Amino acid sequence: MFLADCQARLAFDLIANTWNAVVLWSLRHGPRRPGELRAEIGGISPKVLTETLRRLEFNGLVERHAYAEAPPRVEYTLTDLGRTLLTPIGVFGEWAFDHAEEVMAAQDRRQEQP
Repeated sequence: MFLADCQARLAFDLIANTWNAVVLWSLRHGPRRPGELRAEIGGISPKVLTETLRRLEFNGLVERHAYAEAPPRVEYTLTDLGRTLLTPIGVFGEWAFDHAEEVMAAQDRRQEQP
């Protein structure tokens, strides 16, 4: 069912990237400037945020809006397609919240084995 070239793999690849879901989730309340995103997310470098935003824009999930102002201003917003991922990201986040301790306990048990 999940062959190398199947459409489900595309969705898994989008969600599997460490920062994609985090950035999409951070944009759920409306447009954000890169500095606002970095402050809200925490722990993401400017370079990685820029790469993530470009990847999301390439995939049609985010739009970049540049304003002709001095100093220049750029904002990012979710596209309609990007908004369709908020529900699955929310469900996945709930699963993580509910089961994170179980996963970490399993990892701890595995590390204790010789």
